[in-house]
Amino acid sequence: MTDQRSQAEIVRRSLKKRYRKERRFRIYGMVAIFIALASLFILFADIISKGHTGFIKTTITLDVTLDAEQMYLTDPTDADQRSMADFAAPIITALEEQISGTQSAAQKRELKGLVGNYAPNQISDRLRNNPELLNTTQTFEFQAHDQVSVYVKHADNPRYSVRLSEQQQAWVDQLMAEGVIDTSFNDTLFKRGDSRDPGSAGILGAIVGSLLTMFVTLIIAFPMGIAAAVYLEEFAPQNKLTDFIEVNINNLAAVPSIIFGLLGLAVFIGLFGMPRSIPVVGGLVLALMTLPTIIISSRAAIKSVPPSIREAAEGIGASKMQVVMHHVIPLAMPGMLTGSIIGMAQALGETAPLLLIGMVAFIVDVPDGFFDSATVLPVQIYLWASSSEQGFIELASAGIMVLLTFMISMNALAIWLRKRLERRW
Repeated sequence: MTDQRSQAEIVRRSLKKRYRKERRFRIYGMVAIFIALASLFILFADIISKGHTGFIKTTITLDVTLDAEQMYLTDPTDADQRSMADFAAPIITALEEQISGTQSAAQKRELKGLVGNYAPNQISDRLRNNPELLNTTQTFEFQAHDQVSVYVKHADNPRYSVRLSEQQQAWVDQLMAEGVIDTSFNDTLFKRGDSRDPGSAGILGAIVGSLLTMFVTLIIAFPMGIAAAVYLEEFAPQNKLTDFIEVNINNLAAVPSIIFGLLGLAVFIGLFGMPRSIPVVGGLVLALMTLPTIIISSRAAIKSVPPSIREAAEGIGASKMQVVMHHVIPLAMPGMLTGSIIGMAQALGETAPLLLIGMVAFIVDVPDGFFDSATVLPVQIYLWASSSEQGFIELASAGIMVLLTFMISMNALAIWLRKRLERRW
């Protein structure tokens, strides 16, 4: 009886010890999840707090008299005259009419610093397209200078330093009170390519470059990855060669992405002489990087198809090819698509391999095709984040928000496809 009591006591103590371990393990798990969610929240909050102003532009609306004598321009259609004309003079005059008491040359220079560097180009372009507007008064909406925009949007934020003089700050306050300076949605961000001026910079060129690059990646990596997975899983004999191939595919999935950039630089550019900074080369490099991920996920999807499906098809006389093409691949396709979309989302966010093949170049024009010079969203964000101008910092955060939107959308599509198409056996 005593032995039974002692054994029961040992069991009770053992159970209590095990339950304590289970509770501690659950607490550790909840703490880990809390830390992960808190880190994610801090990350998103920091990006949004810095980047939401990137979707806001500061503009100056002026009634500008296009005086031919003041601009030294008689024929707006003449390219030589336009190159020598002074298109900034009517802008300064329009500002002087809004602000009284600006007489000295130094004050006029400070007035010119209120509008963006590309404001004279707006007048030049409008006169070139509409020569009849010469010697008339027209309303223009100019982008404000980068420092004016920083002052308007971040005057009370200690993280941003205002580099306007006290006189310029007083002018900006006056023009804001009069409604000449205003803020609105930054449609320029989605209408133009990169620029030296933050107020005129956009990500349209980077978005188009990313789409072209991803299209090249998709049409190469997806069919090749599916074909390789089907062959290795269904047709390849089990020998040392296939074992060697499988090991190397698994190893390639863990290779740093910059190695693929070095490979693209050596092979596609160095050996084949393809141009730098074009979507075709970027797509080829990202396709090589994405291929192992697609192969591994596709093989896992093929393995998930029950053997009974194959046996039933073979039992009614179907050939091996018919079994694979008519039964295995259609049933495994949801998993293949999910893995491919996740691989493409990973490729969309890659920067290192594209830096090595020259897609870090300053590209102003939006690419028209696969062989035009282009950049991509991650590289554009890298370029803006590396700039010392404060306007580019908020544009970089806004670009990160756009990139995250694309990546979250692609991952959400993968989850939806998996839920929509998956079959439970």
